[in-house]
Amino acid sequence: MAGLEVLYTCVAGSISCPQDAVVCLVHWEMIKSGFRCVGSGDEPRSSDKKSELLPADWSSNKELYSLRYKASNPDTNMLLKAISVDSTLIFNLVNCSTQQVSDLTVNIGDHVDADQLHTFDRAFKDADGLSEAVRKQLLPARDKAAGQRAETRSRRDEAEEEQRRRRAAEDNDPLRIPSRPRQPHWPDPMEPPFAAGGADLDPFGSRGGGGMIVDPLRSGYPRSGFNPSSGIPDILPPGAVPPGARFDPFGPVGRRRPGPDPDHMPPPGYDDMFM
Repeated sequence: MAGLEVLYTCVAGSISCPQDAVVCLVHWEMIKSGFRCVGSGDEPRSSDKKSELLPADWSSNKELYSLRYKASNPDTNMLLKAISVDSTLIFNLVNCSTQQVSDLTVNIGDHVDADQLHTFDRAFKDADGLSEAVRKQLLPARDKAAGQRAETRSRRDEAEEEQRRRRAAEDNDPLRIPSRPRQPHWPDPMEPPFAAGGADLDPFGSRGGGGMIVDPLRSGYPRSGFNPSSGIPDILPPGAVPPGARFDPFGPVGRRRPGPDPDHMPPPGYDDMFM
């Protein structure tokens, strides 16, 4: 445990009982978690300052240890108390801002050799086990919550990755029927090419055939030289029919027959309905 031996050596003159050794180890775990000790006792003092070391009077009371800590956030103040009860040491860590409390009970004889207190290598029987218990049970809840959040995030990422793999496998399955029918793409009737019936809306035939089912002018068969846009003598003047427009002849195409118009004069008795 890097750093603990240096700390233990610095305060070796103040360690006179197994409880002192346990408090020294718990203090070092607080330091490794980002806290700094500012003094002993319950109330702040003018001489308080952040330090990795234990204050001079930290072990003056063997029945009740009281140490104060600050985190990097100046609003986080922690109060650590250790009460000696028979062969056990009961720790309480209180967040003075949120009043959150965590506790740990240590059986001193399981972790410290009372006959080897001044030799660091032999003072602790199971320093690693005690350190793990401190981190899991005594350290502030925010550290535990951070671990839980990381674990939850990892599980969520794994679930999302599994869901993506499942979707990819389903999309590649040629026998799978999609759960949602795909919306067919319908072309816009106002965009070219025109849909069925669009030619009926184009009287000039500028975008294709006319609206007639059989258009004599666009049937594909040879047609005469008749061009309605040039006009029909005595019927339509030139230009009356726009070029390319559909034209349905309404009378004989060509010159009038020679002779008088049979409709020029009505026959005798035309108005006689009994004729």
